[in-house]
Order: sequence, then structure tokens, then C-alpha cells
Amino acid sequence: MTNSNHQHDARTSDPTRGSDTPLLELRGLRVGFDTDNGVVWAVDDVDLTVRRGRTLGLVGESGSGKTVLSRSVMNLVASPRLRRSGEILFEGRNLLDLGRDQMNKILGAEVAMVFQDPMTALNPVFKVGAQLTEGLRLHQGLSKRAALEAGIELLRSVHIPAPESVVRRFPHQLSGGMRQRVMIATAIACGPKLLLADEPTTALDVTVQEQILNLLEEKRDESGMGMVLISHDLGVVATRTDDVAVMYAGQIVEHGPVESVFGQMRMPYTEALFKSIPRMDQSSARLQAIGGRPPNLLDPPPGCRFAPRCPYAQPKCREEAPPLTAPDSSGHRWRCWFPVGTPVAVGAAPADGRPSGSAASEREPGEV
Repeated sequence: MTNSNHQHDARTSDPTRGSDTPLLELRGLRVGFDTDNGVVWAVDDVDLTVRRGRTLGLVGESGSGKTVLSRSVMNLVASPRLRRSGEILFEGRNLLDLGRDQMNKILGAEVAMVFQDPMTALNPVFKVGAQLTEGLRLHQGLSKRAALEAGIELLRSVHIPAPESVVRRFPHQLSGGMRQRVMIATAIACGPKLLLADEPTTALDVTVQEQILNLLEEKRDESGMGMVLISHDLGVVATRTDDVAVMYAGQIVEHGPVESVFGQMRMPYTEALFKSIPRMDQSSARLQAIGGRPPNLLDPPPGCRFAPRCPYAQPKCREEAPPLTAPDSSGHRWRCWFPVGTPVAVGAAPADGRPSGSAASEREPGEV
């Protein structure tokens, strides 16, 4: 963990990283699904920016909208009842305005994705070589032989031993870590400008997770591509990303530079996520689970969507939905009437009757 922190500090201090021109910009993005009972807005009025050479971490509970958001960027959400509005601007082009043929020219070549489960993302009836070289032949016009040679070099670049043998194997003949490396090699084959990684270390052991994350970081730094890292692991996000966006019930509830969001969190939901993490120095303490459950998106509450589960919720929280604040001097934004650590929140009487102030008043400034 210490080495990862040093790597992160070195990256964020490099003035050459990033760009004033956004690589990806989401403006008022809404993605919903018509049901017999109404519309479920899985992504609701989201604004986000990803810059070249930087990594945006996207965190939140299962069902918060992270995967739908990332797949919407790739135009991979297929449903006859799909509803979309807003803008997905990739280098200034609104991807929502593009037809299928135009999107096919972008997917894989300029925007790529590492899926959550490589065993289901890779086709079990085709050998690794055939799947790895498909994008090279389609987007770069390489011959079968040239694409295979390039594929072998790609496997070597992601540190797969004996790549000449691996291209002749089927996915089920590889370990989980090897399959994930194949997925990364396939995603970066055509040198994309934007890479979306959806839980890329799920079901991998800790050692392999570290290797995969190092590999993604290495490839991003080599090419200068922008990256979106979706993860449930807040420790990974804290040490591997430049910016972070916290999602809850389809909305962004906190967003900004990772040091600001995790060092001086303002949204009670973000604080609750951190308090539910097991700590090595508190092995005998009970985990503080987030009580209740996310709201029904067919009929979300009229006020703050986290209010029914928030220990600091006041009447205003249940009556009036808080907007996402304007960014502060660091670019930090949040969606809360009584932000964590402010005098109003510390002095407020929690709805469950417990003493107020909790972690917000106990934490030193800047401590995660």
C-alpha cells in the first residue's frame, strides 16, 4: 500500500499529465428503462469529466448505476425500452448522435472496455488468438498473419509468459489472472484513447489484483489514455485514481480530486462507505454496515435519496432534494444539505437519536 501511495503522489504531481480539453464529458446524462410501472432512471442527470492521462474512480454500492453508466458510454446498453437523454461527448463528439456503423468504428479503436468477468466476456468456443486479433484486423486492416504476430507481442506486453502458446488456447484453459490479462491486451490492442475498466480485479487473489492494477497503470502512463476505474474497493480507488465520483441511486453524490474527497469527505454516504471497511487495527470491532436499502428508483423519495438511511437526516433532507454544489477551490462537489464535518451537521440531532458528530468530528483534517 505504501508503494502505491508513492506512485499515486508521483502521478498527481506531474504537471504534464492531463489536459485542459476533456477527453470524455458527460452532461446531464440520463439512462432509464420503461417498465409496466413507470420509468426506472438507472443514471440520473450525471455530469462527469475524464481527462487524458488521468484516472477517474467510480464507486458505490451494487445497483448504484456504475455499470449502466460505463456501458452507456460504450453504447452497449441494449433494450427496446431504453431511454437516454443528455450528452456523452468524446473529444467533442456526442456519441448519442452516432449511428451503429459510426459507433463500431470508435469502439475498440478509440474507446475500449475491460469487462468485469473475463470468463463470460471471452467467447469460450474461440481460441484466444482469434479474439485478440479481431480488432486489429477490423480497425487496422492487418492480415491474419500480421495480426497474430501483433497479438503475440500484445500478450508479451501484458507480461504473459509463452504468448505463442497462449494464442492457441481456449479461455477455459487459462487462469483467472491470465484471462484478465488477455482482456486488457484485447482492449488496448488498437491504442484506445479512453479505457473503461469495470471491476477488473473481481474474484482475483490479492497478489494478482496488484499485478493487474499495476498493468493498467503502466499502459495508461505509456499511452496517455484516460481511464475510468469502477471498483467496490475504496482502498484501490484511494491509491490508484486521480479523481473520484461516488454514485448513489443513479446520481453522483460526491465528486472531486481523490485527496479532497477521501481526505475531507462531505457526503454522509461516502463516510458510511468508509466506516464499513474492515480495518487491520480494529480486527475485533464490529463492522458498521449501512442500514436499510437503496430507494426504489420507480418512486424515489422526494428529498435526498440517502435520507432514509442517513443518521444525520433532518426534515429538510426528506422534503427537498439537495443539488450538487458548485466545485470548491479543489474541484470538490457534494450533494448534501448538512455536509459531514460542518457545524450544522455536527450539531444536528440524528434521526435515530444517537449522538451526533461521529467520525466527522473525530477525524483529523485530511485523514482518511
